[in-house]
Amino acid sequence: MKLSVHSLALLALGCFSPASFAVDVPGSHDLERVPRLPDAQIVDYRQTSDLERVYPMGSIRRISGQLRFDGQVEARGNVTSVTYELPPEHSATQAFTAAREALQKQGAELLFWCQARDCGESSLWANEVFGNSKLYGADNGQAYLLLRLAPPADNTLIALYGITRGNRKAYLHVEQFESSAALGELLPTSATLLRQLKDTGVLDLPRLAGEPDDTWLRLLSRALNLDTGLRVSIAGPQAETWRQALIDQGVRAARMEAARGDVAGLHLELLR
Repeated sequence: MKLSVHSLALLALGCFSPASFAVDVPGSHDLERVPRLPDAQIVDYRQTSDLERVYPMGSIRRISGQLRFDGQVEARGNVTSVTYELPPEHSATQAFTAAREALQKQGAELLFWCQARDCGESSLWANEVFGNSKLYGADNGQAYLLLRLAPPADNTLIALYGITRGNRKAYLHVEQFESSAALGELLPTSATLLRQLKDTGVLDLPRLAGEPDDTWLRLLSRALNLDTGLRVSIAGPQAETWRQALIDQGVRAARMEAARGDVAGLHLELLR
């Protein structure tokens, strides 16, 4: 049976999915430090100079008409944001994890990480924090992460927000903030340290190469005591000193063991 030219053309078109014709919004491009998943499409791209920006470091909610969260980073600087719509074969979780892992390999430090309902209301993240209604979806289908890049780029923050909408479309929003002034010391939350340890199996803190620091002792002891069923090994130049200091802070001795290893700073590893 011979097909007409018209039929052949229709057959050829049918071999391509709609995603094959997807194009990025004009003038957009990927951020240098965050790789794009295959076939993801840029559906929103914005650049703003000299903007006052607030990044939450806690679950967000609205009380008496005002946004509330436990902590925040607030600074003025330049913002570039990229929103990807993901192809059906990739989930928001996959894109979020790939971006996080790529940034951590570059030495970025996690400041705040929440998932699902622990983040608060997706509508507030979408409309109030990022100003992008495309990011509104189910509360249990979201994840947010705030990272600080390693020196000498440590006045730059990266925010990641992954979401699956009710129509099952998945998005990853990536925002790069370059502060116009030094950000100073920024500490992660204890819950973020615990989430990182449980999700990745390790917690690398290269800056903690010396004697135990009181602030970090409090953060780590709180993190470990948020889940008293976890056991960890501790490695580093001062591993045994840190272990004893954590015991003094109320972490049970049986949950920690000092490990050998030539590592910089402090290295905690989850014992399965």
